[in-house]
Amino acid sequence: MTHTVATATEMKNNFGRYLDLVMKGEEVIVTKNGKEVARFVPRDASVSYLTDTLIGVLSGTDTKEDPRMDSLKKKYEIAD
Repeated sequence: MTHTVATATEMKNNFGRYLDLVMKGEEVIVTKNGKEVARFVPRDASVSYLTDTLIGVLSGTDTKEDPRMDSLKKKYEIAD
C-alpha cells in the first residue's frame, strides 16, 4: 500500500485532499513535531489489520516472540 506523510497542520488545512487519497486506497500518515501520531487507512485495510492481529490473541499465542509479529510489523509498517 502506498502512503503519504502529512503534518497535523497540513491535514487540518487540506483534510478533503487527504480524505480523497484514503478513499482511493492510499494510507496517510500524520505527524506532529516530527513524530507519527496517526494513520488514516482505507476501511478494508483497517479490517485486515484487526483480523490479522486478533488471530494470535484469540488463539492465545500472541507474544512478543511470536514470529508472526515480525511479519505484521513489516506488513503494517509498525515500529518496535
